[in-house]
Amino acid sequence: MRSTFMGLETNKRGLFTQQSGLYTTGHNISNANTLGYSRQRVNMQATAGFPGVGLNTPTMPGFLGTGVEAGSIQRIRDSFVDQQFRQESNKLGYWESRSKAISQMEDVLAEPSAYGLQQSLSEFWSSLQTLAANPENGGARAVVVQRGEAVADSFNYMHKSLSEIQTNLGKEIGVSTKDINSMLEQIAELNRQIAEVEPNGYMPNDLYDARDMLLDELSTYVPIETSYEKSGGRALAIAEGTVTVKIKTDGAPITVVTGKSALKLAVEDADVDGNPTGPMTGFKFLDGTTEVGSLEVANMQTSGKLKSLIDSFGYDNGTVNGKGLYPDMLAELDKMAREFAIAFNDVHKDGTDLEGVTGLAFFVNKADESETNITAGNLSVNKTIVAEPKKVAASDSKTGAEVGNGKNAKKLADAQFDKLDGLDQTTVQTFYSGVIGRLGVEGQQAERLTFNTTTLLGAVSHRRDSISSVSLDEEMTDMIKFQQAYNASARMITVVDETLDKIINGMGVVGR
Repeated sequence: MRSTFMGLETNKRGLFTQQSGLYTTGHNISNANTLGYSRQRVNMQATAGFPGVGLNTPTMPGFLGTGVEAGSIQRIRDSFVDQQFRQESNKLGYWESRSKAISQMEDVLAEPSAYGLQQSLSEFWSSLQTLAANPENGGARAVVVQRGEAVADSFNYMHKSLSEIQTNLGKEIGVSTKDINSMLEQIAELNRQIAEVEPNGYMPNDLYDARDMLLDELSTYVPIETSYEKSGGRALAIAEGTVTVKIKTDGAPITVVTGKSALKLAVEDADVDGNPTGPMTGFKFLDGTTEVGSLEVANMQTSGKLKSLIDSFGYDNGTVNGKGLYPDMLAELDKMAREFAIAFNDVHKDGTDLEGVTGLAFFVNKADESETNITAGNLSVNKTIVAEPKKVAASDSKTGAEVGNGKNAKKLADAQFDKLDGLDQTTVQTFYSGVIGRLGVEGQQAERLTFNTTTLLGAVSHRRDSISSVSLDEEMTDMIKFQQAYNASARMITVVDETLDKIINGMGVVGR
């Protein structure tokens, strides 16, 4: 026998459930501009019909509905789209960082321009041609020395500036490592909170959103894969559980977050601040202070901001200065400065100065005024020649040659056309043009791939927003829908109340 007041209970449930829908709609509207928020919905379900199932169930035609209830409040997400978003975000992280590093290098080299190395070399050769025509002119000799110093200064400036940027890239690797560790710790902490809430039958949607935002950010640094473990207890079937995070490598992935535990990354061969002290070799993984694993640079996948920073800063491949964008450029400049100085000195030492004395080395290592170990960072003009421009060996050294002729200055000027073995049988300026050309191609590629990955990420992001973001138009529609359903349930209660009033107050009254 059903209850006389069953209609009141049925519609009371309708009121409460539609009210939950209205509150959830209000929550969505309030968070329409909240970063990382996923819209939520109330999963409504019919309550068990009357009578229930059992041996003592009374016989009656079919089940009588007892109303509705809010089974759960669930956020709307698509895990497949999330995975796509993180993959594209990982690619963009690599190419954005690569493009930035190349752009900084291009700013330093500044080619073509009126102030770059090419211009300094051109003016140096021009001054030598002027000296060849006026070998006894003290002013022409002083200009040659000054132009030579300008060439050395250009090499010095580029070497110093590129080295400073490389050092900053190393510091950025250290900072990025700290950021990654912070995100891993936060994900583990959110796992702990989620594991405490879910077994009670609740859906911690806002905690899920916070965790997904961290996973999105983490994916820009390193390629990751995720899996989920159920919390147990009275957790709902749609509860996500705790996330396990692994860093993908060219070999087996490395697990960095399991439940409420997280490993820490540390740079191999780092200083006290965690920055690499030389070319990168890899990372070690710490559980507290205990090393539990490692990842060599050679096994890292070519994606993510962290790998891009390493590729720019330099990594160990068995060479002295390592391999990478900046070590390679510095090595090219060093080779160019060394071969240029040696070739020029050979011609200069074959001539004589204004006093008929055999020429000195024109370009030297500023540290010890020798011709050994010359690099772009230490190239300088011989201090003796700087102090006495008359020692520029503009004359040839043939027996009986007139002191002060400009034949050797002509040879020095023509050195710009010499193809040097150490520069792959090219001239100094042709070699440098090739270096700049290759840098330009790499820069164009980085910009193009940055644009392409940005476009792809934008498309995936738009698809994800269409699923998970709050649409105020849709929420207004839902608000009206829940409001009308609420009003209808309230009206039904009024009808039932009037019915019961007739039964209670109107039936059984006799003699009136």
